[in-house]
Amino acid sequence: MSLNEEVELLRRIPLFAKIDPAKLKLLAFASERLTFEAEQELFRQGDVADAAYIIIDGAADVIVDTPRGPLTVATLGRNDFVGEIGILCDIRRTATVKAASRLTTLRITKDLFFDMVRDFPAMAVEIMRVLAHRLEHTTAQLREALARPGAS
Repeated sequence: MSLNEEVELLRRIPLFAKIDPAKLKLLAFASERLTFEAEQELFRQGDVADAAYIIIDGAADVIVDTPRGPLTVATLGRNDFVGEIGILCDIRRTATVKAASRLTTLRITKDLFFDMVRDFPAMAVEIMRVLAHRLEHTTAQLREALARPGAS
């Protein structure tokens, strides 16, 4: 994939849609393209968060450790963004992310990500929207789980 193709990919992601193409070119150039094979981990729950990933192709499972064992809570695909919570909140990874199939990503370091957020307030607003939607979805799932017979 060429640099221009990576810029076009970034433009299709809501988080980056309003960013100047020249800045997206810088982001694409400064990002690291990584390929993971099925079952290979991008990162593990509890790891130090040092980067976020944009999925270019393939699928990845988001897995949390529970007292009953690992639980897959989401499957992500093309144009999804993962790992930003750890770098935004400066906390350890809240989940393990593992390739569900052959997976191609762009890895964006914490420093580069924060440079982009500082330079583009619209990106910060979009991040808040994405995280708010995720919180709403998680809250709805929790409500449904607690409403099931036998839930405590």
